[in-house]
Order: sequence, then structure tokens, then C-alpha cells
Amino acid sequence: MSLSRTAAEYMLSDALLPDPSSSRAKGLRLELPSDRLLKFVTVGLPLCLVSLAFAREFSAGSQISCFSPTNFTGKQSAYTDTACWDSLIHHGFDAEGRAVTKSLWALKVFPYSLLVVAVLMYLPYLLWRYAAAPALHSDLLFIIDELDKSYNRSVRLVQHMRKVQQASTEPEQFWEEYERARQERYFEFPLLERYLTCKQHTHTLVLMYILRNLLLLLFLAATCLYLVFLHLNLFFQDEFSCSIKTGLLQAEPDIPPLIPCKLVFFSIFQLISISVGSVYVLLTPVVIYNALQLCQWDKGLLSVYEMLPAFDLLSRRMLSCPLNDLNVILLFLRANISELTSFSRLNAVSTLREATANKEDIDTVIDFMTLLAGLETTKPKH
Repeated sequence: MSLSRTAAEYMLSDALLPDPSSSRAKGLRLELPSDRLLKFVTVGLPLCLVSLAFAREFSAGSQISCFSPTNFTGKQSAYTDTACWDSLIHHGFDAEGRAVTKSLWALKVFPYSLLVVAVLMYLPYLLWRYAAAPALHSDLLFIIDELDKSYNRSVRLVQHMRKVQQASTEPEQFWEEYERARQERYFEFPLLERYLTCKQHTHTLVLMYILRNLLLLLFLAATCLYLVFLHLNLFFQDEFSCSIKTGLLQAEPDIPPLIPCKLVFFSIFQLISISVGSVYVLLTPVVIYNALQLCQWDKGLLSVYEMLPAFDLLSRRMLSCPLNDLNVILLFLRANISELTSFSRLNAVSTLREATANKEDIDTVIDFMTLLAGLETTKPKH
């Protein structure tokens, strides 16, 4: 056996992919990078800011400071602060001089409302995790395994073709048999292609993904409207007039009717609300982009695999409307490209194929590997 043939055998044996390990199933990413970023920011930001607000409350003590009369004792002043903080009602007068009251309770529950916002932002991801992620995990695991197996079958087919060509006495007859086998689709691996075609007619994953982004967009908009309402109605009033003449103190003559108070935490709440609202507004285009990316096909991945024999999902124009489960699977295949070992090798072969001068002589990875194995560089022209 010549040195070139020995080198060709070693090259083809090295081209085979190892058997997939059990860690592949655990390493699959069931969230796109942009979705993970959205989850981290939309859930983590309000939780972080609320924790800072609570930490300041515990360290600073009272969140309100009332200006009690000078004749009040220390206990009376402390009671005034507590009573005004518990009621948190502003007593004022309108333009006609009539007494009006305005509740400021929304400021008191503002940190807890941010906790509710964080829970709401996490609901779309829970929906995706339990309603769509299990089916997506099974699809990705099957498709990745089949793509790698299709690549290995192609390499083994090259090895077999090389042995047949060496045993053949007439090269022209070998190439005629090869062309006939290709025309009659003997090289076809129909399971994966039919599975991907079937996924074009299902819409469970794409509906769940769109619903997830719509819910997230709805919660972002609701949170921003809630913060705008707080700013327009409450976040410009850090001082209010409090009345403690209620209950047993209603008949006390030494207690003034209204006591001025100031909210100590007011600037902190303003900063928190502006930060959350600004970040959520900036994240809105990201959510819209995630939903709109389903409106076009990611053909780059499948085009590389069309070098495999009879894998012509694109060339036969089978990709119609992109709003189906196959497009979602392609997006997540792109996110799990590190688990798809055959992609990097086929991508390298595709690059070499584009740089080859005689492109008409190379149709699939079978042809390319055949040339590398030392077979004829040209085929009969029909």
C-alpha cells in the first residue's frame, strides 16, 4: 500500500466523530443568549434595588420625619412619627379652601410592588421552562445526534467508496455507478430530513415563544405605566400635612390640627423608579427583536449540512413560512452550536469548497472527501 493511500485512510478515520457523551443532554441551552440577558436584568434589577432600599430602611430607622410642636415630649414626638407613617394621608385644601385628603400609601408599598414586578417578570420564563423547554430539549437532542450521525455515515461511505474504487478495474464504470446511486437517492438519510420537514407543520414551540415575549412586553409596559403614575401623582410630594387628632386625642386642645412631615426615603424611591423605568424602556426593543427574528429563516446552519448527500431541505424550497417550530429549533441549534461537533468540520470543508477552482466537480462532502482520499479529480461529463 502506498504512503498516500495510508495517509488517506488515517485522515478518513480521524474524520469520524466520537460517540456523544451523556453530558450532551445536560449541556443543552434551552434559552437564547438574549433571553437569558432579559431574564437576568428584568428580574434581577428590581430585586437588587429593593434589597438596597430595605437595607437603607433597616440602617436608617424611621422613614419619616415630622416637625412636632416644641411642647411635645420625646414619646409624643415618637408617637407622632409612628402615627403619621401608619396613616400616610396628606391633609390639604383645594383652590376653594375646602379640606381634601390624599393617600400616599403607594409610596409605602413601593418596595413590595417591585417584588411583585420581579415575580411577574419571571412568569414568562416559568411558562417557557415547563410548557416548551421539555419538548425543545428532546428535539434538539435528537436533531444534534442525527446531524452528527449523518456526518459519520458520510465519512464511512467515503471509506467504502475508496475501497470499491481501488477494487474496480474501470474508473469510468465506478463513476457511472456513483452518479446512478446519487440520482436514485441511495445515499439518502430520510429520517432527519423528514423529521425537520414535519416540524415545519407544527406551531407549538413558536406560539409558546411568541406568547412568552408578548407577556414580557406586556409586563414591561405595565411596569413603566405604573412608575409613570407614581411620578405624576406622588413622586413630586416629599412633604405632607398629617393629622393625629383622632381617637382619644381628638379632644386634646394642645395638639395642632395638622403637623408637617417629610419623607426621608423620597429621593431613594425616585432614583429606584427612574432606574427601573429607564432600563425597562431600553429592553423593550430587545423583546421586540426576539419576537421578530422568527420572521426570517436562519439558513446558514442548514446550508452547511446540505453538503451531506440527499440533505436538500433548502434546495428543494421546502422552507416556506418561517413561523413554525423548525425556525425556533434552528435558533436554538445556533445557540447550541458548541454541542454540534460536525458543524465546525463541515463549515471548514465548506470554506475549502468555496475556495476550490473547479467547483463544478464538487457537489457534496462525499465528493470533497473522495478527492482527499486520492480518487479521480474529475468525473465524466454528461
